[in-house]
Amino acid sequence: MPRIAVEDNSRMSLRIRAEEKALLLRAVALNHTDLTDFVIRHALLAAKAVIKEADHVRISGRDSLRVLHLLENPPAPNKKLLAAARALPKLS
Repeated sequence: MPRIAVEDNSRMSLRIRAEEKALLLRAVALNHTDLTDFVIRHALLAAKAVIKEADHVRISGRDSLRVLHLLENPPAPNKKLLAAARALPKLS
C-alpha cells in the first residue's frame, strides 16, 4: 500500500551502506551524542558552508580594480537614470 505524503512531517529517511553507518556510529560514540543530533549538526554545518560559498561573488583582480575605479569615478547619469530619479516620490 503506498504511503500518504504528510506535509508537516519532520522526519527524513536515508539509505546508507553498512560501513558508512558503522563509521557514523563510531563518531557518535566518540562525541557522546546520538546519531540524529550528530547527523543534523554536521549536515547543517555543511549546508551553511555551501550556502555561504554560493552567496559570495567572485570577481577577477581586473574586475575588482574596475569596480573600485567606478566607485571612485562614477559615470555621469544617463537619460534613463535621470528619468527614473525624477519619477521617484518626493520625500517630505
